[in-house]
Amino acid sequence: MKVEAITESHFGAKVTGVNLNTLNDAQWRDIEAAWYEYAVLVFPGQHIEEAAHIAMGERVGDLEQLVADKKSVPISNRKADGAKVDEASDHFQILKGNEGWHTDSTYMPLSARASILAAQVVPDQGGQTEWADMRAAYDALDQATREQIANLAAYHSLFYSQSKVGHSVNSGASYGLGNQQIPLRPLVKVHPVTGRAALFIGRHAYGIPGMSEEDSEALLSRLVEFACQSPRVFAHTWQPGDLVLWDNRCVLHRARPYDYSLPRIMRHVRVAGDPRTEAGVNA
Repeated sequence: MKVEAITESHFGAKVTGVNLNTLNDAQWRDIEAAWYEYAVLVFPGQHIEEAAHIAMGERVGDLEQLVADKKSVPISNRKADGAKVDEASDHFQILKGNEGWHTDSTYMPLSARASILAAQVVPDQGGQTEWADMRAAYDALDQATREQIANLAAYHSLFYSQSKVGHSVNSGASYGLGNQQIPLRPLVKVHPVTGRAALFIGRHAYGIPGMSEEDSEALLSRLVEFACQSPRVFAHTWQPGDLVLWDNRCVLHRARPYDYSLPRIMRHVRVAGDPRTEAGVNA
């Protein structure tokens, strides 16, 4: 197995010389150690099988409820019969919304621990995924901003984030929301394994208690703009068979635009967070 850093700051790495379809415990220990160091691991050309995809997620932790019946979740602009997804549908509008910087499942009772995304069909141009290192972003903050946000938290809502792009979600039931309480999450998250502090922000965050709506939105927007800049960002141009594992506790990510008339078919396994560290502070 070979692990090669993608950036000079040890954010993101390409992993080769391993077959994820036959992953053993010793290989996983090496992968896990690299994951904690680099936060995002890119595995080119794996063509992972469904069972191996699920098993890899289970090595990290309990899978989210949306990963039902031991099947990964399609992230696709195509229906099961190959027809294009209706552009007026919730599904399509959330695909578009995910072009904004976010962390998976922060609007759910438990924010996600890990995401494992595998490419099956990709367009020739566009459709990359970008990641931004929130550990390095926190480290780069000036002292005044660190002190300002040290004890602040924000609510996280899919209804809010989609409304910002002109979409009214018809029902939260399909996204595991139900009638849940909107989670409140600190702006600074300490990683439960590495102990590193990271900004915990993104498009789902809004409504900082104790601040006006305008001031809250201005601060959150300023933090995202500051955080998601070079040298803290890298993009991956997908090829069929690629797989990427990333740590939602310390990175933001976003999809990049592409021609939505062309198919883009991905498979996703998402690992739920630990209730001790990924539940909202108001849980």
